[in-house]
Amino acid sequence: MIKNAKTEHPVQDFVAKRWSPYGFADREVAEADLRALFEAARWAASSFNEQPWSYILATSAQEAEFARLLSCLVEANQSWAKAAPVLALGVATLNFKRNDKPNRVALHDLGLASGNLVAEATARGLSVHQMGGILPDRAREIYAIPEGSEAVTAIAIGYAGDPEAFPEETRKRDVAPRERKPQRDFVFSDSWGNAF
Repeated sequence: MIKNAKTEHPVQDFVAKRWSPYGFADREVAEADLRALFEAARWAASSFNEQPWSYILATSAQEAEFARLLSCLVEANQSWAKAAPVLALGVATLNFKRNDKPNRVALHDLGLASGNLVAEATARGLSVHQMGGILPDRAREIYAIPEGSEAVTAIAIGYAGDPEAFPEETRKRDVAPRERKPQRDFVFSDSWGNAF
């Protein structure tokens, strides 16, 4: 299923095609594709080239490991993400390695890395659904995430499935039109709230 965005201005095709399904097809993701996604994340920009991101990955082929990672999601996300063939946790290291001072843009940089991952996935015909609904303390306990680093997001990766094959709630979410606020509501000039 493809849900192209109705953009106000022309953008690259893969940007317009990117969306976050709740329903995934029962189809594995090739390891070469997964490696390419994380290679794209690897080359994201970061403050002082700190690269403060890490990912913890599990595929549905690794049943026990997949169940462990799934248990780090809130229940509402577990209900649909369990059908994705790949899950990952995005972890940010919150202090600079070079001087141990707080890196106030660590979350931004993790977001850039994940954005690169999403762009590469979309270009390869894959779908990604990122989630904030996780249990960071559980993730820390299960994966021995060190102090100074924190699980921030989870990511489901796979192929968007046929909405007609999903439960009603998932189907409704996936067929709903894509909506975004217009640029005038978030691109300002001169002063806050003054549209560019």
